[in-house]
Amino acid sequence: MNDHWGDNMDEVFDLQNYMTAGVERIVSEAIKATLKNPKESAFMLRFAAAAKSASKKRRKAEDSGEHIPPFLIASITSSCNLHCAGCYSRCNHATVDSAPVKQLTDDEWQAVFDEAEQLGISFILLAGGEPMLRRGVIEAAGKRQTILFPIFTNGTYLDERYLELFDKCRNLIPIMSIEGDRQRTDERRGEGIYDKLISNMDEIKKRGLIFGASVTVTAKNYREVTSREFLDNLSERGCKAVIFVEYVPVTAESKELAPTDAERDYMQREIKRLRETRPDMVYIAFPGDEKSSGGCVAAGRGFFHINSHGGAEPCPFSPFSDINVRDSSLREAMNSPLFRKLRDEGYLLEDHDGGCVLYEKRGLVKQLINA
Repeated sequence: MNDHWGDNMDEVFDLQNYMTAGVERIVSEAIKATLKNPKESAFMLRFAAAAKSASKKRRKAEDSGEHIPPFLIASITSSCNLHCAGCYSRCNHATVDSAPVKQLTDDEWQAVFDEAEQLGISFILLAGGEPMLRRGVIEAAGKRQTILFPIFTNGTYLDERYLELFDKCRNLIPIMSIEGDRQRTDERRGEGIYDKLISNMDEIKKRGLIFGASVTVTAKNYREVTSREFLDNLSERGCKAVIFVEYVPVTAESKELAPTDAERDYMQREIKRLRETRPDMVYIAFPGDEKSSGGCVAAGRGFFHINSHGGAEPCPFSPFSDINVRDSSLREAMNSPLFRKLRDEGYLLEDHDGGCVLYEKRGLVKQLINA
């Protein structure tokens, strides 16, 4: 997410101001992107007011010596019906084929969302596994209208009940995973998935709802997914946000899929150009160029991750935890000993290869937990 928040920083870097400006920019661009949809624009304007109120809460906490991130990533299930090539979640054993054990209940997730709202968190990204397997959790999220919940889904569980829920609760926004054209998508996700996604997009547009697309950027598709043809196709179908997720290799065999420095530079230039020339959609990059955003914003600097069992982790790509929200408050979790060490001792600001400092330093993260 870091890449989204510009390159101009004061000599004394104020992370809270930087993140707040990023939130305001996302909301502003989302309002512009929905101007032709009165119902959606009305919701975004209400959300803009809520986001401003939340940023004031975070600023007040910052002035009192407590940093509250505006984002949270919640992996609400360890189950998924697909076996996408190179899936980091399966490689990390966060997604498995066996029946889930000790996952947070619907009520426990509701409590997390309630506290997040009180703290001033504005965005909670729902992930998995496949999050739409947890309908009860998504219904609970729909009740928190002051928080925007992008739902990162493979799109295979979209049905009439979900479409009705998305119409009623405009703070729930499906973000469907697509890899490029039919060949690239089906190659990575399974035969027939591309056609299912296109069918979903057309149905969502027909109902006057909005959706986004999540693209895993690899060395194979980085040019295609920033091409005019690909983005025109998404825009014409009603897509309002494209989230570029840089592929982070979690096995030696999958390293060839990771973008090189030159390919990453190309992506950043293209995303900058897209924001300037194609305002019909919002563009976000994750993890993005950490050097341009004052370092990695995981571990509670800008966001943190809660896994399906309640463990608070620095990031989905750094699946290590020393505290569980089942046994602690969200506030305590974001200030866990591990998170504090990562933030206070400068580990998030260090140089590294590739786009993810915490993946590069996973051995160190394990040592900090055991220290």
